[in-house]
Amino acid sequence: MTANTNMSTLLSKKQQEGLIQFHKQCYQMLNQQWNIREQLRQVDLAFMREIDYTQENIRARLANMYGDPSRYQNITMPIVAPAVENAVAYQASIFLTGEPLFPVVSDPANMDAAMQMETIIDNQATRGNWIRQLLLFFADGFKYNLSAIEVSWQDIVTPAFETDMGYHGGKQGKPKEVIWSGNCVERWDPYNIFFDSRYTPAEIPERGEFVGTTKLYTRTELKTFIAKLPYKINANIIAAFESGGGFSAGGYSPGGVESYFIPQVNPWALINKNPRATTDWMMWAGVTGGENKVQYKNMYEVTTLYARLIPSDFSLSVPAPNTPQVWKLIIVNHQVLIFAERQTNAHNLIPVLFGQPKEDGLMYQTKSLAQNVRPYQDVSSALVNSMIHSRRRAVSDRVLYDPSRVSEKHINSENPSAKIPVRPAAYGKPLQEAVYAFPFNDNQLPDILQSVQFFSGLSNQLVNQNSARQGQFTKGNRSAHEYADIMSHAQAPDQVIAMLYEAQVFSRLKLILKTNNMQFQAGDQLYNRQSKSIVTIDPIALRKSICEFKLADGLNPADKMVDSDTLQVFMQMASTPGSPLAQQFDIGALMTYFLKTQGAKVNDFRKSPQQIAYETAMSNWQQALQMVMEGVGTIIKAAAPEQFTQLVKEFQALIPPMPQASQFGIGQNGPGGSPGGPSSVTSSDQQQSQQSPLGQQMAGAVSGGQ
Repeated sequence: MTANTNMSTLLSKKQQEGLIQFHKQCYQMLNQQWNIREQLRQVDLAFMREIDYTQENIRARLANMYGDPSRYQNITMPIVAPAVENAVAYQASIFLTGEPLFPVVSDPANMDAAMQMETIIDNQATRGNWIRQLLLFFADGFKYNLSAIEVSWQDIVTPAFETDMGYHGGKQGKPKEVIWSGNCVERWDPYNIFFDSRYTPAEIPERGEFVGTTKLYTRTELKTFIAKLPYKINANIIAAFESGGGFSAGGYSPGGVESYFIPQVNPWALINKNPRATTDWMMWAGVTGGENKVQYKNMYEVTTLYARLIPSDFSLSVPAPNTPQVWKLIIVNHQVLIFAERQTNAHNLIPVLFGQPKEDGLMYQTKSLAQNVRPYQDVSSALVNSMIHSRRRAVSDRVLYDPSRVSEKHINSENPSAKIPVRPAAYGKPLQEAVYAFPFNDNQLPDILQSVQFFSGLSNQLVNQNSARQGQFTKGNRSAHEYADIMSHAQAPDQVIAMLYEAQVFSRLKLILKTNNMQFQAGDQLYNRQSKSIVTIDPIALRKSICEFKLADGLNPADKMVDSDTLQVFMQMASTPGSPLAQQFDIGALMTYFLKTQGAKVNDFRKSPQQIAYETAMSNWQQALQMVMEGVGTIIKAAAPEQFTQLVKEFQALIPPMPQASQFGIGQNGPGGSPGGPSSVTSSDQQQSQQSPLGQQMAGAVSGGQ
């Protein structure tokens, strides 16, 4: 937040009231058009199979709950939920299974900067639990064909620890608070968002005028939230705590609609309680009344609103007042403004991204996956329940009886084995005349089961799924190639949806992540889980390479961006002995770049500078020794024996001293590497060098052995 421009201290009371009225109009615009919440609730009822609340089914449920298993409940066929969950699973396998979540690739000159960017994003994703947020985002999309996710740069107070001998004798780390800054990704609840519906969801970040959401906060949570804000309108804090609650608490409600909505979709939930109906902690503590300086409420509705404003419309004295600007506002109970900030992000987008897995140009008329398959669930449920009705009739069918001959009490007895006495009027007469049972012929069961399979197959065809995709066994004698070919065609529509998500959401998500890190990231040291090393973040290097690397994901993996297949063939050709490519390209650097793009941990085997210097010195010494030996051989062949000893001594003086490992700070315990590692050089290595055939020949020549 602090990376943007603080406007909280510049707003007068009149300007604040203008922004509050703007917020109310934004909220009313969406809810006055259609009852979006009820449509979402109907989808959730179908997803949870909680549609059937007929009297007969409720009585059967209650009877089962109280121990009577003989009553048949109606069954809602599970078609909506499996279709949604399979669609979510496919998108999760595309976008959320990689490690890191968003790999970064670059040209060779910027690979270090790419490693820094990848480390930053991976740390932010791990800290913010992005996978959970994105899974909820996908589920919303396939249930409602509308989902929203916020991508914002925030400052968060986090704990750190230091060693202080005065704190518990140094046995425990002393906690301290530090400010963590980074990208935060959060899914927004579709029931409690409002947005500019004049544009398609995918266009809202670029063209929309406003996007907002409302959350429910307790008193303590609100105090913590306000304390973490980097700046706030201090004069409004007490008014915010004393402001009235939402709709159910008798406070303000924009447009007469309940501002924070909690759908009731599961009557058998573990906890089904209105969060507003909490304990009055102030009354429990005995401090409610005039003696308390601040009249706190139990619950608060906190609205976050991103708006594209023209400052001059609100008489705001800011730079470029006639240019549209993205602002972030935080309002308590729709009445008190406590935070105002201009978003100066380089991407200039409203940082709330909307997804529509089914987009056909009809904006909000397009049906979601769940809405498409719901009729098939209803028809299949009706067929199955007709079978259950048949079972009910077989157990307790309706009959005609003569009340003058049979007592009503006895014929309606719930005991299936009870004996029914007849009245005296039936004595001596055929009992068939006293009771008449309706004929019952249950011959539709095979047709019902076949029809259920038929409609289930139609629903799978509608959402482009098959039994194998749902983990079910399918009959047929097919080869592995034939099965893979069938599954690839079955997954083609899901790949189209993934491409749509990439265009709508993930391309912008990666743009926001990248530009925010370029613009706001400070210097730091972070741990990279892939290379298992500490990466030093250099903001200057990141900003220089802003246009020189790309963020990958499951749909656009790193190997597609790098073209790894072609690069691998090129390296094979360049490594061929005598190839002219080896003279024009650095094969070692090319190999390192290729391995980095494939996620290989090549840094674990990199030689230390001391090891490289030592090996270079040893190579130079051996070359010099070889030259001297060649000179000695020439003397042996041409010189007189009496001159041999003197000439050998002169050549010996030309031999440089052999490099010692200790001179380069390496060895068995030196900084060049761990004992026995690739950069370790021990005394045994030196002895082997001294006892080489070349060294033995030289020693023999010097001693006059020739």
